[in-house]
Amino acid sequence: MLQQTPVASVLPYYDDWLRRFPDFATLARVPESEVLCAWQGLGYYARARRLHAAAKLVQERHGGILPADATAIQALPGIGRYTANAIATFAFEQSVPVVEANIVRVLARLFDQEVAIDSATGRKSIWRHATDLLPSRHAANHNSALMDLGALVCTVRAPKCQICPVQNFCRATNPESLPVKRPRPRTRQLVETHSFVVRQNKILLQ
Repeated sequence: MLQQTPVASVLPYYDDWLRRFPDFATLARVPESEVLCAWQGLGYYARARRLHAAAKLVQERHGGILPADATAIQALPGIGRYTANAIATFAFEQSVPVVEANIVRVLARLFDQEVAIDSATGRKSIWRHATDLLPSRHAANHNSALMDLGALVCTVRAPKCQICPVQNFCRATNPESLPVKRPRPRTRQLVETHSFVVRQNKILLQ
C-alpha cells in the first residue's frame, strides 16, 4: 500500500484490510472483486491484484506462511528487490541491503557518485555501496538508520551537514547537486485532428 502512496493515506486502509483479510488464507479465497472493493480509493489497482495473486501463491507453495528468504519473497507477484529486502530485513532480521529514495540520496552523497542514479550503472553502484556497508548483524537497525538519516539530516534541500554523524566519511563537495539524474527528454508537442459524424440525432462511434 505504501508504494506510490503516503503513510497518512494508507493507515486507515491498512487497518481495515487486516480486519477483512487477517491472513493469506482469507485473502487467497475471496474473489478479486472483493479485494478491489477493499482497495477502492488507494489507486494503482494493479497492486491489489498482485497482492491477491501473491496470497494465492503463498497459500499454495508455502502453506500460508510468508517465506523469510528475500529471493523467495521477490519471486511473488508485484514484489521487487527493494520490497523483498525490506520485508526480509525488517520482518525476519535478514542481513540484506535496502535501497529507497532516502538511502539512495545518502549513498550518492557519501560516495560522491556522479553517475546518474536512474541509469543501470548508477543503480548497480548504489546497490553495491549499500551491500558493502551492510553489517552482518542488526541489519534492520542499520537500514532504518540510513532511511532516517536521509529523511531528517541528509535532506533533498539544505542538508544539515554540520550535524551529520557521517560527515567525516562523506566525499561530497556539493551535496545539494547530488544525486544526479538523467535529463528528462524534451516535451514534444503533438497535434491530432478528430472528427465525428452526427446523423438523425445519433453519433457514429468507431
